Amino acid sequence: MSSINLDNPVVRSYIVYSAILALKLLFISILTALARMTRNVFANPEDAVLTKGKVKFDDQVVERKRRAHLNDLENIPAFWVLGALYVTTGPAVAWAQLLFRAFTLGRILHTIVYAIIPLPQPARVIAFGVPFAINIYIGVQVILHYATAL
Repeated sequence: MSSINLDNPVVRSYIVYSAILALKLLFISILTALARMTRNVFANPEDAVLTKGKVKFDDQVVERKRRAHLNDLENIPAFWVLGALYVTTGPAVAWAQLLFRAFTLGRILHTIVYAIIPLPQPARVIAFGVPFAINIYIGVQVILHYATAL
């Protein structure tokens, strides 16, 4: 079994963009918590007791951030798995880096247009769709590369 070559620019690029995405997940979690605290709106009674806030689920400011976070939790882990598998296919460096950058930028833009500065459609659809299409593309490339194993 071969080891991962950390000198490979595709591997390094995957690692850097994966770390950026992990930090982004942490950031949106903090953003959601701050929105809850500043608006005094909480999901759990035990949290609301501390600040005499309300247990409420329909606050749009908080909910937009929470839904953006959930959307990240649905899409970023798929990228981590598919991207790691894609690295093993020996893709062209420039193309792989472009895909990793575009995915990461798209997920960041999705959070901005969904949770921070809500913009009218199609901004969110594009910010969601490009990274989603990249996940599909790299997943299909992995399957095609290893199709002989079927």
